[in-house]
This record gives sequence, C-alpha cells and structure tokens, in this order.
Amino acid sequence: MGKIVALANQKGGVGKTTTAINLAASCAILGKKVLLVDADPQANATSGLGLEINGPGIYDCIAGRATAAEVIREVEAVKGLWVLPSSIDLVAADAELAQMDEGHWVVKNILEPVKGEYDYVFVDCSPSLGFTTLNVLVAADSVLIPVQCEYFALEGLSKLLATIKKTREKLNPGLAIEGFVLTMYGHNRLSNQVVGEVKKHFEDLVFETIITRNIRLSEAPGYGMPVMLYDAAATGSTNYLNMAKEFIKRNTK
Repeated sequence: MGKIVALANQKGGVGKTTTAINLAASCAILGKKVLLVDADPQANATSGLGLEINGPGIYDCIAGRATAAEVIREVEAVKGLWVLPSSIDLVAADAELAQMDEGHWVVKNILEPVKGEYDYVFVDCSPSLGFTTLNVLVAADSVLIPVQCEYFALEGLSKLLATIKKTREKLNPGLAIEGFVLTMYGHNRLSNQVVGEVKKHFEDLVFETIITRNIRLSEAPGYGMPVMLYDAAATGSTNYLNMAKEFIKRNTK
C-alpha cells in the first residue's frame, strides 16, 4: 500500500508547495510511482506542474461528483508522476466538510481506493489548520513539515504539533511526523541560527538535506515544471534530488 504523506505548515511562504512539487517529481525521477494531491484552493501545485486548474479535481471528489481515479492526471513531462488537481472551488470545502456526517473521513475515503497504486502519495495542504487540512491529517500516514530558515521559523509550529497530537489521539492513532525539512537557507548567520535551533528541538526528525534559496526554484512553477526539468544544474535541483534520496532511504525497510 502507498504511503500518504501530508505536507503541512499553517504559516504561509515556507516553501511547502515548492517542496511538494519538487519532492514528488524527484521521487518519480528516482523510479518511484508518485501521486501528488493538491489540497490547497490556491492550486499552485497543480499549475506548477503545468496542469489545468479549472478542470475537475479534488473538490469534485469531496462533493461526490467524481472519484479520485476519474480526475487524476498524469504529468507527461515526468514519468511516474500523477496529480489529483485542485481549484478555487476548494475554498468551499471547509464549511461543507464540517456539515457532513463522518466529515472527518471524506479525504481518507477518496484516497483509499487509489493509494495502493503508488509508492508515495504526497498531499500539499493549504496554509491553514481548517477542516480540509484536518481531513488530510486523518488520511495521512505521516506529516512532513517545511520550516524556513528565517526569524519566525518556529512561530506557529506548536499549534501545528498540537493539532497533530489531537488528530493522533482522537482520529488517526497511526499518524507520525515524517520529519522537518529546512527551506530557504541563506548561507548567513541567521539561517545558521535557525538550523541550530530546529535541530536542537527536533533532533533526528530534521532532514539532513537543506533547501537553499535559489531563484530557479521560484521561476520553475511559472513554466509549469519542477526545477530539475527547468534547470537540471540548479542548486534547487540538486537539493531536492538529495532530499528525495534521503526520504526514500528513510522509508526503505
């Protein structure tokens, strides 16, 4: 069965979607079969891989109009990578899920029939701790948390960790923390301080691979492709391929 990994951090601008796109693509390039689920109404993971954001997607699954298998799209440029798209319609999901019977389990029920077809299912959550994100945590096996190497890096993490703990206690006892990935590293004193602080708090849960600031990472989504296809020689390409190797190694028993 495929492993479902939620990428979550309610603090925006931490490199969450960039990590979702490039980690998923890197794992596919390394020979894994990967599904990227875009659970953010901004739909940046969808457009960042060159897919249409106005077509059918995860909101249609939540609304009961389609199954995941019917709306999943293959990324033609990356062999082994598929996307369950998002759209602005997903904004309505938080309110609708809250009113549904068994509303906590909707995303789990959507992904359950297809997850066995993939090695990894990465889910890009919205930058909030609303009902849709909670649904993803109920469906997930683990949570990968991007943390930017900036002054307020640890701000809000306690709230996310508390939400993970409550989800584990009440709805998903098997939910684990996959780890913390440090992003936007700037080769300066502040970045080094943040790296030290995060490693002190979370020790072995912190990935050894650090994602450095790189203009190619910012440019690539505008061309609808992961950074390793946009510029294979870019530092961001090397960073995410190394992170994918580390992720796969951690998940190889």
